[in-house]
Amino acid sequence: MAAKADINFQKDLFDAATNMRGSVAPADYKHYVLPLIFLRYLSNRYEMRKEEIDNLVKDPKSDWYASDEETQQIIKEDPDMYMSENVYVVPEESRWSYVLKNAKQPNIKEILDNAMKRLEEENPDLEGMLPRIFQGSNLPAENASGLIEIFSRDVFSTNDERSVDVLGRVYEYFISEFASTEGQRGGEFYTPYSVVSLLVRMLEPIKGTVFDPACGSGGMFIQSEEYSPRRHELSFYGQENVTTTARLGKMNVLLHGLNADMRLGNSLLDDKFPDLKADYVIANPPFNQDGWGADRISNDDPRLIGPVTNSNANYMWMQHFFHHLNESGSAGFVMANGAMTTNHKGERLVREWFIDNGYIDCIVALPDKLFLSTGIPCCLFFLSKNRDGKGEYRERQNEIMFIDARQKGSLVSRRQKALSEEEIADIAKVYHNFKFNSEKVVDVPGFCKIASLKQVKENDYTLTPGIYVGTKEIEDDGVPFSIKMEELRIELFEQFQESARLQEKIRKNLEGIL
Repeated sequence: MAAKADINFQKDLFDAATNMRGSVAPADYKHYVLPLIFLRYLSNRYEMRKEEIDNLVKDPKSDWYASDEETQQIIKEDPDMYMSENVYVVPEESRWSYVLKNAKQPNIKEILDNAMKRLEEENPDLEGMLPRIFQGSNLPAENASGLIEIFSRDVFSTNDERSVDVLGRVYEYFISEFASTEGQRGGEFYTPYSVVSLLVRMLEPIKGTVFDPACGSGGMFIQSEEYSPRRHELSFYGQENVTTTARLGKMNVLLHGLNADMRLGNSLLDDKFPDLKADYVIANPPFNQDGWGADRISNDDPRLIGPVTNSNANYMWMQHFFHHLNESGSAGFVMANGAMTTNHKGERLVREWFIDNGYIDCIVALPDKLFLSTGIPCCLFFLSKNRDGKGEYRERQNEIMFIDARQKGSLVSRRQKALSEEEIADIAKVYHNFKFNSEKVVDVPGFCKIASLKQVKENDYTLTPGIYVGTKEIEDDGVPFSIKMEELRIELFEQFQESARLQEKIRKNLEGIL
């Protein structure tokens, strides 16, 4: 994979952009900033391709060479010359040069809305992605001009071949920062980077079809493509229920050079991909949805393994994921911890079915505070249809790998943790050894263990990793217990004495003040 551009200026860039917010509500501001980055990206790609075509028509060695200017112009204006390279045609009024030239005009918000409108008219598959919201907004015209100037910096110039990569990464950084500042609401469209990275590293999508029926801003697709050693050997399909989130996701994948089929709709009640069978399903669905519409699910719905309950959609999501796997596919997804132990009749029956039929591959207990949107303890479920020993995987139908990662992660802000690259690699390695090479599987007390289906059934079908991995062994340092206790007693009394001394000092200082 090509080296990524250096964009350590991104925090300063975000701070500068947010200072232009004016009276726009914080949760709505991303819908003004992110489309501008997208507009800049499309314009840059168009201008760069236009320059390539200009060189081609003038080069006698090129297949597109034309000796007269009229033919050259016809070729340069042919939309197929752009679309063949996955470049959108950008009309004059939508080009960044035109927007920048008019940035100080009092009607700049109208100009921006028209730029979005003309882009959609010229490129029908962008329809609905670029809403005209500037003119009717509370965003001051001078602040809109300020945003244009921010995204006109030299680092975004078409003269810098890194600009396209930079814009994609800036967009993704902005999504994560907007999500962070919005807290719970932000978690509705953004899954933290380290959680996505762990899912991707464990599933290892190399080639084939990736499906995310709760795709949000498209982060699962982007990290999957980056993980694959061979570019463009993965195809992506996604569904999202929230219109504004779907719009952000479509922009995000296009900014990263991906052509994902992302559709709008409620995955559980209106599956837009009923016949899709994927190699990988990877998702972070909404947790513990109640009143989600179970009564609208037909009894002969092909996805159903067992009954559904309107009080919680967790196991309907699982059945949806499983239905969309092909004959050797795997699914990895985030789930609330309650799904590992629930005894609600409908949910328990489905969990028992997955266990009895040997489809649950791995359960990972996650640290707290990983997510912006919820304080609910979470875990990862992995379902697989490749546990029979055929192909490249080893036979493991009568086993489940349990990983307890609750002690992993460290604080990256006052309220959020993240997993480090080393921790992600350690967890993924355990799972990969389980799938491919049993000789390398080592049970680590307090961290990981392979349990038999018999053990799981004896534990009342409970999938909580802590039950199976036990507690971490304490290393014996060779010091007798009696000596340790005496050392602790002395240390404790010394602390008591220091506490009394400090209290007396504080009392005297207070008397001096009074």
